[in-house]
Amino acid sequence: MKIKCIAVDDEPLALGKMSAFIEKVPYLDLLGTFDNGFDAMNFLRQNEVDLMFLDIQMDELTGIQLLEVLTQRPKIIFTTAYDQYAIKGYELDVTDYLLKPISFKRFLMAVEKVYNIIKDNTEKETTKSPEAPSITGIDKDSYILVRSEYRLQKIKLDDILYIEGMKDYSRIYTPAQKIMTLQNLKKIEEVLPTPPFFRVHKSYIISANKVDSIGKNDLFIGEQQIPIGGLYKKTFLDFINQQRLIG
Repeated sequence: MKIKCIAVDDEPLALGKMSAFIEKVPYLDLLGTFDNGFDAMNFLRQNEVDLMFLDIQMDELTGIQLLEVLTQRPKIIFTTAYDQYAIKGYELDVTDYLLKPISFKRFLMAVEKVYNIIKDNTEKETTKSPEAPSITGIDKDSYILVRSEYRLQKIKLDDILYIEGMKDYSRIYTPAQKIMTLQNLKKIEEVLPTPPFFRVHKSYIISANKVDSIGKNDLFIGEQQIPIGGLYKKTFLDFINQQRLIG
């Protein structure tokens, strides 16, 4: 099994050392190295990557900020010279946290952990019973991170019913809870995949998977009636008709 990986660090010496470590491990396939988060983000959007070695302290876009904007991301191993980010790494669900200067032994322990996680996940995928595909093909393990009450809240995309915009903040509705965030609806819309998420009104984003019924100018998700605005109606209904959800 090969693990496709990239390394991101704005320090050339640290990036070179990480590349040398990666080349020593037979099952690691280094796809590229990047000295800033923006180039790494663009590469991730266009390529399949299993693992990212990510420095935290970088100019313009830090490693933590990069993770916060990624909706789908590979396994993450943080690399940093500062130990105060360990708790943040836990909150962001990273696989491991390497403190510089990094020894090869500690590096190998981290990548072995990733190897075993990916191996176990692959074995589970090959043995589980096939399921009927979602109309949107959404990955149920995908999630977003939003700021809520001085913390980052992890929300699985498959749990989102709809999102209501309220000027400078938004309320995200799931079957279990309502989450208030200081991010406005436009910023949330930018990171959500389409489909299944559609802006259907200036104040609402909905998940097409959760729609129970559709009227001429509104729809229902459970008991909640949501208006469909004229600016958004055609795009949404064209998608619905393609999925044969309505006659």
